[in-house]
Amino acid sequence: MIRTIIVDDEPLALDVLETYIEQVPELELVARCSNALEANKVLAEEEVDLMFLDIQMPQLTGIDFLKSLVRPPLVVFTTAYPNYAIEGFELDALDYLLKPISMERFLKAVNRAADMLKLRHADDQPATEPADDTLQAEDDFIFVKADKKLVRVNYDDVLYIEGLKDYVIIRMEKGRVITLQTMKSLEDKLPRNRFQRIHRSYIVNLDKIQAIIGNMVEVIEKGQVKHLPVGKNYREALLAIINSKRI
Repeated sequence: MIRTIIVDDEPLALDVLETYIEQVPELELVARCSNALEANKVLAEEEVDLMFLDIQMPQLTGIDFLKSLVRPPLVVFTTAYPNYAIEGFELDALDYLLKPISMERFLKAVNRAADMLKLRHADDQPATEPADDTLQAEDDFIFVKADKKLVRVNYDDVLYIEGLKDYVIIRMEKGRVITLQTMKSLEDKLPRNRFQRIHRSYIVNLDKIQAIIGNMVEVIEKGQVKHLPVGKNYREALLAIINSKRI
């Protein structure tokens, strides 16, 4: 059971999310809060796995509230303002839902949360195993430790890599692999001529970039256009690579 709270100053938004939560058996609604101060009290008294958090609220915004938490639960931002997306992902938010939120989009965020919590609750690895969860093999693939086994990941299949605190999700043409390690540790093992860090939470396969639009990189994932944010600290390096390939 995923213990969940919702935080929003709009009663209608709270009602919508509560209705969605009631339809998902894996979710347990612990509390609904109209502001960050109420949510802070709940987090101090209850075990919470997942928080749906509005951004524009009186007294304390959702972003400032998340920054104040030492050990926050998984957070999904809910807002009517798309301009906060990059800042939200910089804070390692699990997802960013734009209002009005559809049930389909809500379920996608819940499934991501379930994946992360499954990894957090996985059994500790035996002490005799190497601490490194990625083994480099040939120049065209690596082995990544996931679900207590080593999974081969071909570089050509990788679209991009997404970081969530101590976990990374390797998004591929067919499926994904979730592994317990940091973005930095994986970045150091990938060939720099094929992969580029573009954001605190994203590494992209250079061969999969379809376009660059402002501060976004465009890739195609499962037949759909996917936009990945480019952090300001990574933009210059990315543009240098792209410019070297321009004609």
